[in-house]
Parts: sequence; structure tokens; C-alpha cells
Amino acid sequence: MNTPVRRIAIAVMVMILLLMANLTYVQVVKAGDYRTDPRNKRVLLAEYSRKRGQITAQGQTLASSIETDGRLRYQRKYTDGPLYADLTGYFSVTHGSSGIEHAADDVLNGSDDRLFGKRLSDLVTGRDPSGGNVALTIDPDIQKVAYDQLARKNYAGAVVALRPQTGEILAMASTPSFDPNPLVSQNASEENAAFSKVNTANPSVLINRAISATYPPGSTFKLIDVAAALSSGRYTPDSQLTAASSITLTGSNTPLENYNGNACGTSATASLKDALQRSCNTAFAELAGQLGEDAIRKQAEAFGIGKDLTIPMPVETSTIGDIPDTAALEQSGIGQRDVALTPLQNAMIVAAIANGGQVMAPYLIKEIQSQELETVSTTAPVRLGQAIDAGVARTMTDLMVNNENSYANTGKIQGVQIAAKTGTAEHGVNPRTTPPHVWYVGFAPAQNPQIAVAVVVESGGDSNNLAATGGAIAGPIARAVIAAGLGKAAGR
Repeated sequence: MNTPVRRIAIAVMVMILLLMANLTYVQVVKAGDYRTDPRNKRVLLAEYSRKRGQITAQGQTLASSIETDGRLRYQRKYTDGPLYADLTGYFSVTHGSSGIEHAADDVLNGSDDRLFGKRLSDLVTGRDPSGGNVALTIDPDIQKVAYDQLARKNYAGAVVALRPQTGEILAMASTPSFDPNPLVSQNASEENAAFSKVNTANPSVLINRAISATYPPGSTFKLIDVAAALSSGRYTPDSQLTAASSITLTGSNTPLENYNGNACGTSATASLKDALQRSCNTAFAELAGQLGEDAIRKQAEAFGIGKDLTIPMPVETSTIGDIPDTAALEQSGIGQRDVALTPLQNAMIVAAIANGGQVMAPYLIKEIQSQELETVSTTAPVRLGQAIDAGVARTMTDLMVNNENSYANTGKIQGVQIAAKTGTAEHGVNPRTTPPHVWYVGFAPAQNPQIAVAVVVESGGDSNNLAATGGAIAGPIARAVIAAGLGKAAGR
């Protein structure tokens, strides 16, 4: 073979090898990514030719497929759309999918390995292929109360309720919400118009604030300080801290004051118990400085802050941010500066306290079912770690009971003792002219916890409410949710 022919042969062989390598990469290595990419409309169109599985909660159907007379055989239907929209998400031909529709797509479209036997049976018997069902941990009664409490007051915010012993998500509401039904219209112009209307009116309605938004936790973060202090063995509920109405941050000229400039008691010092009840910024800034960054950061991490979570939707990572000096530590110790938590993370913190210090992984899918509603797979609770020991958890419960008993009575539940902490978090370019985000976190019954709750209401629920507090705004919402979880009537 002469040289030119040999070179051509080698070049052709190299090109064939490169082509084979590319085909292998596309069809094997990247096949899963391309198939699950929400922009891959060919896969979505193929899926519309078979019946997609249901999404349910305690036997109630939240999402189902109905047969049509159009080119696409099936269309999704969402029951009580806005109530469950941030859970179910949507399944759109043009705009892809979100929520459980996206996170559990393999189950719902029937391609999950756990449904292999069902697919094989359909093939042998000649039945139309169909997807599996996803049963959620959500309690519809608690979910409805959580959503209604936010929606009827036109609040932007979120509620998360957990079962402390398992991590089951009993409710996860985010407002403002949306109706996913218009977003899955099989008429392309109608679907595009629906998405355009949502994005024009308020794009944030498509954001699940419970897991995809982070907020400064304000005084609810003081639970982290207390946990670190008690766990160190150097502090008790009677340990004394400053009661000053204002202090200067270490190494700076920046003042830090208590809410409304109030002193933390009538003497020069206040006990840790009283400082937590009065939520004194000066006392907890001092405490954070005494504990040091390492102790605060380790305690935060022990509760799950900074760790990646999926429920199975991905959860925005919570953080305490960078802490370059003591002044920054003092600000972070009161839940300000760069500290940012999701409502789910804040619920996990109080759930861990309620669970004797054990942190449980939150989860939203209770079980996977076949088309015939036979259980294929059940989610088992997963323990993430021990944030605090049981003794510290009991002490913190007593301190939180003391807090709750000092709060206003709005929405309190007859015969039920709640353990709680409120929070008022500054934000915005000019916090003094911007209503604060307000929080309430707690669990009940205090000595036999069945439900843990976190509530956040953005900007005090009212652009003019500069004096908003967690106790006044978020507290009644949380108590109503707790009452629903315990089967009680709220308010007295």
C-alpha cells in the first residue's frame, strides 16, 4: 500500500473510531441526561401516548391522567391545583416539568427499575403500558390549613410541618401559588399564554418557598446558640449574659440593639433562659462571641445547615455564611448578616430538638405503587445524625415551653403545650424602612411531640407593617397547623 492510500485509510479509521466514541457517549453515557432533560420534547410526546401514574396523599388523588380525543392521548389533571401545586409541580409538553412530576418522573412514566415486573407483564399480556403511582407523606387536612392560613391573608411565605420521629413531611405550603391545570393545556397557544400570564403577574409564584428560597432566620437562630452553649458544658439556663439595650460590635463602631431598644430585664445581666424568652440581641451576640465561630458552625452543621438535601426535589442549601471576624460572628449569632435558611431547614432544627436531638432526613414520598395500587417500594426513615444529646434536647424543650407561655394567646390550643421560638429578621437595602420577615418555629405536644412546624411570612405580610413580629403574624398560623396535626380546634 502506497503512502497516500495508507494515510487516507488511517484517517478514515480515526474518523470511524471518533464517530463510534461519540455515538457511545451520546447513547450510553449521556442517554439518561438527555432523556430526563425537560427540554427534550420527543420524550414528553412519547409519554403522552401512555397513561401516566397518579400522585396521591392518603388516598386523595392530587394528579392524574385523563384520556382525550386529541393527538395526545392523555392529559394531566390536578385536583385542588393551587393547594398542591408546589408539591405536584406540572407536566407540560412545551415547558417541561417541575415538582414531583419531574423528581419522580421515572416512576410516573413507568421506566423506573422497580416497575420492571409490571412492564414485563404489560408486554406479555398486551395491556397498554402505564406508569406507577407516587403516594406522598402529606396529610391533606394539615396541608389545607397551612395553605389557607397563608393564602386567605394574601401572605407571601411558607409553612413546613414534619413528623419529628421519622422526617415525614406532613405539609409543605408556599404562597402565592398557582393553578397548574392551564399550564398543561395541550393547546400550545393556550399553554404559552398561561405561562406568560404567570410570569407577567408574579414569576415568584412558580418558586416553592419552602425549599427553594432562603431567608435570614432572625431570632429563631438563637436556638443554635443555645444548643452550642448547653452542649459545651460551660452554660446552663441560669448562666448570666448582658442585659444592655445596646452594645457595640467587637472591633467596630457599629451598634447592635435589642428590639425597640429595650433592655433585657431590670438588672445589668439576664439569665440565658430570660434572654431567650425576651429574644435579646445583645445577650446572644455576646454569647456567640464567647462560644466562637467553630462552636457555632459545628452546631449549625450538626442540625443539617450547609448539607445538600433532596426530598426528592432538590432543596436550596442553607448556610451561616462567611464569618471573617468577631463582629460578623456576633451578627450571625442573632440570625442576621449572611445566615440564610430554608423553611424546611428551620423545621428540621425544631424537629430534631423534639426528637431527642436526632436529626431525621425529611422525605415527601411515602411509597411507590403499581398501577393496581400494590406497594412496590416504601421509604424508610433515615437518621442523619445526633445534633445534641437527649439531656440538652430536654432542657431546650423546657426553655421553648417558657418562650411559648410568654407569647400572646392568639390561636393558642386548649390543653396542648407547645414549645416554640419566634423570629423577626431584618432584610433589604434599608432594613429600618423595610418590614421584617417574621418566623415561628415549634413543636407539640412538648413532652410527646407529634408535629414540628416552621412558618415564615415575607416582609411582615404587609409592606407597611414595620413593627411586624413573629409572635403576632407567624404564631397564629403555626398554631393552627399544629392544631390540625393534633386533630384539635385552634384558638382561644
